[in-house]
Amino acid sequence: MTGPAPLRVLGRASSINVRKVLWTAVELGLPIERVEVDVRSEAFRQLNPNQMMPVLLEGGPGVATPWGEVSFSLWESNAICRYLALRERREDLLPTAPRRRAQVDMWMDWQAGDLNNSWRYAFMGLVRQSPAHQDPALIASGVSQWNRHMALLDAQLLASGGPWVLGQDFTLADVVLGLATHRWCAAPIEHAALAAVQAYYERLCERPGFVLHGRDAGP
Repeated sequence: MTGPAPLRVLGRASSINVRKVLWTAVELGLPIERVEVDVRSEAFRQLNPNQMMPVLLEGGPGVATPWGEVSFSLWESNAICRYLALRERREDLLPTAPRRRAQVDMWMDWQAGDLNNSWRYAFMGLVRQSPAHQDPALIASGVSQWNRHMALLDAQLLASGGPWVLGQDFTLADVVLGLATHRWCAAPIEHAALAAVQAYYERLCERPGFVLHGRDAGP
């Protein structure tokens, strides 16, 4: 009797998007191997034409790659997290009820779009020390927008009536927003006073997957 197909995620440990997948795997109890990769390589480009990490590889008879034979591959971190939850039939993390599922998707999409774009310039300049992101006015604007978006999360946490983004149940929305919260807390910026976000961060620190791939893994 064969076991489940092995899972690998290609990408750097410092990538917040790779960490989403690794933390999701912890919540699901799934063994997963992270593999360093050159995103500029032709082999990687064949898997993801965007040449961005992460890429999920599921082993099994299929396509030969430098990382073994692959029956299925997938890019885009939020899509990977959703796939793994569906694969394991974890309706607590990714509900099937249409309205509840839409709410989880809404907050995951907000994180990947609006929230990520708000912090990108300031984070690259202040944390990654990128020479291309050192304009003081743009950094200040980025910090302001970052705080403004985190205030929206603060308001949602207050309105949800529970410890998590959507209330009593921990979902994939908390995985992606939890890592975004860690990045905000760890960044060397002037932080808005957001008590609900701070309490949320403390609750996240009770989850082993967050401790491993969030709190203890750098900004």
